Amino acid sequence: MVEDKQQQEPDIGDLLESEKKRSEDYLNRLRYMQADLENFKKRSDREAEQIKNFCTERMVIGLLDVADELELAVKNSEISTSPDALLEGVEMTLKKLRKVLEQEGVTPIEKTEGTIFDPSKHNAAVAVEDGNVAEGTILEEIRKGYMMKGKVIRPTIVKVAIKPKNNQSNQTEEKTN
Repeated sequence: MVEDKQQQEPDIGDLLESEKKRSEDYLNRLRYMQADLENFKKRSDREAEQIKNFCTERMVIGLLDVADELELAVKNSEISTSPDALLEGVEMTLKKLRKVLEQEGVTPIEKTEGTIFDPSKHNAAVAVEDGNVAEGTILEEIRKGYMMKGKVIRPTIVKVAIKPKNNQSNQTEEKTN
């Protein structure tokens, strides 16, 4: 009976050897997976760098067309004595530039004068006391702002109305002192 039990139970040395082989197999698989992950990271970094280098190519090509038109306008202004011709050339170039920007998802922030100041779209450069309009009303757009695909990339710089300071109450306080 004791012999039957010993024959049924595998040798501990054999079990240990099979576990060592399994462990080595797992370790080799892990090493291959780590190497694959490192290769994937390197390949992803290279691809991201290529995308970064060439993602603006389409926009740059459009801007080169605008630059060509500006050079042509300057050249024609040297030849022509009419300021209207230069103005027309510059207006055409501006129209083309706006088209290039629009193709890239860049749009101007809508008309701001007369609207309420929105800090997510506007930067207040000047505050003007004005009792004729509500506080925070934009009185003037100083520099146009732009959005790119719904995100503000340059806020509009504006002149904003604030409540007038009550000078009469200050004067009465000074008299009482």
